[in-house]
Order: sequence, then structure tokens, then C-alpha cells
Amino acid sequence: MASEARLTVKKVESLISKPEPGRHGDGGRGGHGLCLFVTPKGGARWIQRIRVGGKVKDFPLGAWGEVSLSEAREKAAANHKAVKSGGAPGRDAGTPTFAAALDKVIGLKQWRNGKSEAQWRSSLGEYAKPLLTRPIDQIKGKEVMACLEAIWHTKPETARRVRQRISAIMDWAVANEHREYNPVIAIAQAMPKQRKQREHFRSMPHAEVADAIARVRASQAFAATKLAFEFLVLTAARSGEVRGAAWGEIDLEGALWTVPASRMKADKEHRVPLSPRAVKVLRAARRLHKGDLVFPSLTGKRLSDMTLSKLLKDLGIDAVPHGFRSSFRNWAGELSGASHEACERALAHVISNKAEAAYNRTDLLDQRRKLMADWAAYLAG
Repeated sequence: MASEARLTVKKVESLISKPEPGRHGDGGRGGHGLCLFVTPKGGARWIQRIRVGGKVKDFPLGAWGEVSLSEAREKAAANHKAVKSGGAPGRDAGTPTFAAALDKVIGLKQWRNGKSEAQWRSSLGEYAKPLLTRPIDQIKGKEVMACLEAIWHTKPETARRVRQRISAIMDWAVANEHREYNPVIAIAQAMPKQRKQREHFRSMPHAEVADAIARVRASQAFAATKLAFEFLVLTAARSGEVRGAAWGEIDLEGALWTVPASRMKADKEHRVPLSPRAVKVLRAARRLHKGDLVFPSLTGKRLSDMTLSKLLKDLGIDAVPHGFRSSFRNWAGELSGASHEACERALAHVISNKAEAAYNRTDLLDQRRKLMADWAAYLAG
């Protein structure tokens, strides 16, 4: 404790205004373990250190400004009396559970789409919430480790994301003075090193892609879904970009699809030159539906991210939608004769070399128009 004398309102205000970080005890016989915890930035909250069940524990009693000195003393006295009688001390009603803190953090984030929020809720709901059931200030590092240990090596990417998301919630708790430290930081050195694993999206040789398109065309799937798949292959675009395509992005006369930055992985607008076959696919889609979406679901809404994956699986096509980008890139590198830069631009890949990126600002649209037309011709045999 930084002080053993009894606190006064004037003393508390002085400790905060400087500030003087650390614990400042409300000394004397009537203190009952009450202290004011001051942060380096001048935040302050009441904490009571009290022995319960043979163990010394800290109980939050509220933030200064919300709970006065006299109110904190009343709470401390009530807790002391309850413990002396064999009961349990009360808690600060403002301290949330981990689940409540998760809802708070999710509510504060600005999600680009509902998928990210769903991933947060799904991963933490499965691996964190069942084990982190206590108020946020009581959760220890060993409890966080227990959430991660079962999947640390078997699902390394998931484990890392769960750790990052728990850490974000703990940072929020520290910032809002619900706890003093982030336990995820404390366990960083305690977790074993993960084995390096790199998973590649399942793809197929480019010579087999035309057959995959033919099988999809001949299937009994919903017409818009079949067209969406063929358009995905013809444009070498990502699944989310195709499923979210809107007619306002399409210039049929100019044979150009302009994907806005808000829907691109790199947050940069991407222009896609459309081959004659891709334009035909779009005209067929236009005849099917008059809404804003180019490839809607049966209900008129955006296709699910699992729709195309399930279609391929049901037809026995051993690839995932994203894998057809690899098929295109392999074909382009082996047979197209196009420049490396044009091939990379076609996939909307970001130039990692900053100096090269500074000088190479064109998107090589004319080169890519020929590249995509050649790709469509190759698929047509």
C-alpha cells in the first residue's frame, strides 16, 4: 500500500490529479482492506482486499466518481461483516461476465459484414464462453490457457484467432477499469510453440476446369447458382466478391465489372474486364432476376458462402471455389504468355514491394482484357 493513513476526499482528489499510480489504502481499524487503485492516466477505482475461505482476494467496489469515499467504506464494512458471519462479500454490480463483455465489444466494433461478427460469436461461443464463466475481473491466465490448449496444435489458426479475440475483450476490460491487466499477455510465453502448418485451398489442374463447369451446367442446381459459379471461374474472383456483385457495378456495354473498395480484401477498387462469355453469363442472370443482386439466392437474398462449396461437393468436384483462382493463375503462368504483373493484377493481389508499387500504379486493364478473353477461350476448348 502506498499509504496507511485514512483517506479523505481531498487526499483522493490529490492522488488522482497528479496522478500517483498504485494502491492507496484507507488505513486504520475501520478500513477493512479498502484501497483506492489509481492508474498512470489518472483513472481510479475502489478495491477491497479481504480474506475469503482462507485466501486473500480483491473485490471491486466501483469507480471513483460513481462511488464516493463514504459509499466505498459502507460497502467494505458490509463485506467485512458478511465474511465474518460466514457469508460471501457482495460484488460491484457493474463488473460484467466474460459473455457480457463479449457482447459489449462486439457492439462497439464496426463490422464490414455480418460474417466477421458471426465468426467471433461462433469461435468464442465454442472455445471460450464454456470455460470463462466468471466475472471478467476474476478470470486468470490458466483459465485462458485451458481454452486454447485443446486446439493449440490441432486447430492452430482457430486457436490464434480465439486468443486474439479474448485479448481484445480483456483490453476492453482493462480500459474500462474492470480489471488491472490482460491475462492473455501473461500467458504468451507459457504456450508452446505451434508447429508451422500452411493449408492451401483445394484446386484442380487447369485442364480439368472446363469439365467442372460442364458438370455444374448439367446439374439440377438453382440457375443463378450455376451462373455464379461459372462467372467466378471466368473472372478469377473471390467467392464473396461474386456473391455480393450488384448490377450497379456492372457495365455490360463496356464489358467491365468494377468492384468497390468496400468489398475487396485489400480495400482497393478492382476493375475486372469481362470476356464475351462472362457478358453472356451476366445477360442470362439479368433475365432470371430484376433485383439489385446479380446472383441472388432462391429467396432473392445474397447467396450463402456455403452454397457454391456445397454444390461442388455434391457433384464430386474435388476443389473449393477459391481454388479456381489457383487454377487460373497456373494456366496464366504456364500458357497465357501474359506478364507476371498482369496475372497478379487479375487476381487483385497487392504489390508487396513498396518501391515497385509506387511506380506501378496502372491496373493494366488492356493487358488483362486479352488475358481474360484467352482464359474464357481456353475453357471453351
